[in-house]
Amino acid sequence: MVLNAVISKLAGKRVVLASASPRRREILNNVGLRFEVVPSWFKETLDKSIFKTPYGYAKETAKEKALEVATRMHLKHFKTPDIVIGADTVVCIHGDILEKPANKQDAYNMLSRLSNEEHSVFTGVAIVQCIGKTSNQLETNVTLFHEETKVKFSELSEELLWEYIHSGEPMDKAGGYGIQALGGMLVEYVHGDFLNVVGFPLNHFCKKLAEINSSLESQSTASNATSSGSVNQDKRMDAEKGLKSDQTAPMEAKPKGLGATPQNATTEARVSEVPDSLPRTSGHVEMNEGLLKLADLVDGFKASKVLFTATKLKVFDVLSTHDGLEASDIAQRLKTTVNGTERLLDACVSLGLVDKTPGTSQFYKNTKLANMFLVSDTANSVCDYISYNNDHIWPLFTHLDLAVKEGPNQCASTPGAKATDLYQNSEQMLSRMSAINSIIKVVGNDIVWAFDLSSFKTACDLGGVSGVLAYEMANAYQDMVLTLFNLPPLLENFKRFQRQSQNMSRISFQEGNIFTDDIPQAELYILGHVLHYWKEDKIDLLLSKLSHRCKPGCGLLLTEIVLYDRKTKPCRALLQNLGLMMESEGKERSGSEYRKLLHNHGFTNVHIKHTGTILDVIFCTKQ
Repeated sequence: MVLNAVISKLAGKRVVLASASPRRREILNNVGLRFEVVPSWFKETLDKSIFKTPYGYAKETAKEKALEVATRMHLKHFKTPDIVIGADTVVCIHGDILEKPANKQDAYNMLSRLSNEEHSVFTGVAIVQCIGKTSNQLETNVTLFHEETKVKFSELSEELLWEYIHSGEPMDKAGGYGIQALGGMLVEYVHGDFLNVVGFPLNHFCKKLAEINSSLESQSTASNATSSGSVNQDKRMDAEKGLKSDQTAPMEAKPKGLGATPQNATTEARVSEVPDSLPRTSGHVEMNEGLLKLADLVDGFKASKVLFTATKLKVFDVLSTHDGLEASDIAQRLKTTVNGTERLLDACVSLGLVDKTPGTSQFYKNTKLANMFLVSDTANSVCDYISYNNDHIWPLFTHLDLAVKEGPNQCASTPGAKATDLYQNSEQMLSRMSAINSIIKVVGNDIVWAFDLSSFKTACDLGGVSGVLAYEMANAYQDMVLTLFNLPPLLENFKRFQRQSQNMSRISFQEGNIFTDDIPQAELYILGHVLHYWKEDKIDLLLSKLSHRCKPGCGLLLTEIVLYDRKTKPCRALLQNLGLMMESEGKERSGSEYRKLLHNHGFTNVHIKHTGTILDVIFCTKQ
């Protein structure tokens, strides 16, 4: 196979895929390529109108993705890659580029256009070779290519269209479909590379790698021949000078293909001289990579504290009002020391939260990420979520060893730890409500549209720590009437999070305890971030009450962080699970555990949607 020879030359090299796509990762894994995944931060905002062809746009986007990762790893992570692979897939019909749909209606519009039509799928690919640096600037060679595949859809009925859209699959796919999964039922024929439609043209990629390697080896052979002539001439000159033949020894020339270590090696060296670097064997590279991974884990708590501190001091608020400030100006506004402020800012730069301009006068400004989420008065601010983690979760994790040794809630008596009953601590309760509110207002749209709930006309939000999810639901479904059922102190605080433009005519508040009082009648019940917090007996009590209250066909919507069944990911959920051991007596569950729990209480047709955000969604119905 054409890739086998190239793979052997990549052994021991740092190969990076600049994409979070599980489909691209699977394609490259299946052919034995060893690589790491570093998703690109490049914002796909290129103006499509300036490109003459769709594939021109796809290639440029792939290049920008790969170069962003290569540069970031070199300058910020101090782990310069050898090769970075970038890719961008677009669907094109009648000259229009269709990328990922923004919502279900957008997905419907896209798929309707593709119905009974032939369209093109273009994937642009960039192979970036990192060959050296000059003045801390990374030197690269970029190879670009594209692949086109023709796809014909069958004529799609309205029923089939919406059935597919409600599956959730279209939402993260270019063109609104995934041919390798349920989307395959829409396709009548494919002309060209099937894997290209999945997301990566493997055959073309293999050939291009072979071409690059062949070209590099040809250049190396020519270079070695020139050097050999020079060496022979030098030997004759040495003989004429009477030098002994054992004073110099020729070094074995090494081909400089894709697998060669970049270096300015000569073909002759003094025996007494030491090489600039030792050969990078595969085992040596793995050992170094393992050490760096451990170092990243060790430093992880420092990175969190940098974010917590910068948010607490309102660094991002100050930077949001100016297009660049020097450290001394920022320190003056924050009433902090210049030295400490500059070091904190530089740490924020390394984490991708702040940008720093080069030159004698260095100015700092927020990145797009910081402006979007870390400025306290913006619509998408998650500052309350960050503050809650700093004030309440950080102290708990400081005593993780005690909790592991002595069991849940044992760290409550430790100075600095605050593992208390949330509902008995008004300050912590309000802090937690604000934290969850800041998350829900960002991901709420993903939650309420994860499943089509338009058939339900009445809904009841039970025991949620924040009423924001009910507000999002009311905005999404204009015919739905909602009741928020909760303890009086929480209901009173819910009003703090009400948006000024919120229409409250379809939202009512009812005081009560979800464990001891009668639950209001509704067609749909919502448990927003509730079950994970409580012990098994409390959960069984709540679900038993709910099951008896529900009529057949009633819906139940849960928002939780759902573990994968082997409980190896997502990492965020597993860390949250540790935190719950100290913060409450609850736990996170896997998808199969939630299915079993719900089935035991008479809820069937359990569907789990991993939204790709901080919270996942579970929907089921009562038998």
